[in-house]
Amino acid sequence: MQTEEESALIDNAVGGNKKALEELLCGIQDMVYNLSLRMLGSPHDAEDASQEIYIRIITGLSSFKKESAFSTWVYRIAVNHLLNYKKSQSADMPPLSFDYYGADIEAGFIKNTPDLTGGVDEELLAEELKMSCTNMMLQCFDPESRLIYVLGIMFKADSKICGAVLNITPEAYRQRLSRIRRKMAGFLREYCGLAGSPKCDCKKRIGYAVQKRRLNPAHLEYTALRKAEIEAYTQAMEEMDAQSLIFAKLPQYRSPQKTQDFLRTLLQSENMAAIQQTKTTQRKIS
Repeated sequence: MQTEEESALIDNAVGGNKKALEELLCGIQDMVYNLSLRMLGSPHDAEDASQEIYIRIITGLSSFKKESAFSTWVYRIAVNHLLNYKKSQSADMPPLSFDYYGADIEAGFIKNTPDLTGGVDEELLAEELKMSCTNMMLQCFDPESRLIYVLGIMFKADSKICGAVLNITPEAYRQRLSRIRRKMAGFLREYCGLAGSPKCDCKKRIGYAVQKRRLNPAHLEYTALRKAEIEAYTQAMEEMDAQSLIFAKLPQYRSPQKTQDFLRTLLQSENMAAIQQTKTTQRKIS
C-alpha cells in the first residue's frame, strides 16, 4: 500500500508534524490541481476546488486507515468533491454538449486582425487555444463520464484504482472507458483539426475565440500554468486510438502560485492548530 517512508510521513502528519503534512500535500498538489482543471475546465474554478480539496484532505487525514495507497485515498476525496462542485458559468455560455460544440466549430471563424491578437504571436495564441479548447471539450461529457475519460486517458490510472474510486468493478470501468473513448474519438475525427478534420484549425479560430472572450491575448492562462520544463510526452498505451493521443499528450500543469501560496499560508496559520486538535480528538474517539 505505502512505503515505510510514506507511512511514517502520514503518521507524523497525523501526529501534528507540520513539516510532514506539508511534504504530503506538496506531493499531491499538482495532481489535485490537474484533475480539478480537467474536470472543471476553468483555471479559476480549479484553483478554488483545489483549495477546498486540500482542506478536506487535512481534516480527514486522521481517518485514513492505510487500507489503500495514499494517492487512491486522495483521488477518492478529490473525485467526490469535484463530482458535486458547482462551476461558475459564463452568462453567455450555455451548458456544453458535443452537438453545441460541433456547431460552434463550424460557425466560429473570423479573420485574425492585430486589434484582436493584441500583437501576440499567433503560434503562441494557437497553442493557448488548443489547451483551452481541449479542456473545454471535456466538459461536453457528463461529470462521471468525464472523470472516467480523464483518469483513463490523461492520468493513465490503473483500472483497479479507478474502479475503487468510482465503486465499480475494474471490468465495468474498462467497458465504460471504451465507450466514452469511442464517442470522443468520433467527435475529434469529425471536428478537430488536431485529429485531421478539415473543419477546424486552432490558428484560424483565434479571432473568433478572442471576440467571444474565450481567449485573452494579454492573459494566457494555460501557457502560464505549464511547467518550466515540459516533460517529454509519454508513449500511449497500445490500445489507445490515435484520437485519444490528443488528450494523452496534453501537458501536466504546475499548481498556480496563488494555490501554492494558499497552501503555504494555511499550513502556517493559527487555524492549523485547531485542525490538528480536531484530528487528535477524532483519533482518541476512534
